[in-house]
Amino acid sequence: MQEIILIKLGEIVLKGLNRQSFSAALIRNMRRRLNHLGRFQIREAQSTIYVEPLDDSIDLEEAAELVSKVFGVIAFSRACVVEKEMPKILEATADYLCGQLSSISSFKVESKRSDKRFPLKSPEISAQVGEYLLEQFPNLHVDVHNPDLVVRVEIRDFGAYIHGQPLPGAGGIPVGTGGAASTARSRRGRWPSAAWN
Repeated sequence: MQEIILIKLGEIVLKGLNRQSFSAALIRNMRRRLNHLGRFQIREAQSTIYVEPLDDSIDLEEAAELVSKVFGVIAFSRACVVEKEMPKILEATADYLCGQLSSISSFKVESKRSDKRFPLKSPEISAQVGEYLLEQFPNLHVDVHNPDLVVRVEIRDFGAYIHGQPLPGAGGIPVGTGGAASTARSRRGRWPSAAWN
């Protein structure tokens, strides 16, 4: 099972900034921070930066910790990547989030279908994943208002991405974008929930 790090570019952070220079500086700073761990492919698409380890020996937990300290990262999540086929998505969701799903009592599924060629719409994806998880984990029930865990399934151009609750990053703006040190200080540590919508 392939695992990567997803980093969201929230619109609140990008407001008033040149998006291209923002993301370029952020990617450059992440490359420098991760360089000693091994080789990574880092690319941006669909308002998301994908940090993919290219060496099996890379410690993704350490990589995620380093990424979380890079200014400009509002929220990030470790995610597994599978082919865009529902049987594989269902199995991977249960396997990848097994530890969390086994230790909680309530959940809900939120799906996003960026790849419109995928035959199921977001509500249908959520319904199938939710039904499958209820079958696999008898301890669970669905709570759409205040769940212990939100299971996220994203159907994107490069594959299907599965993850749980995003974690807050350092916030602010990337070092090297210039002229907004005060903005970085004022936003440091703030994590708008809209960053992952």
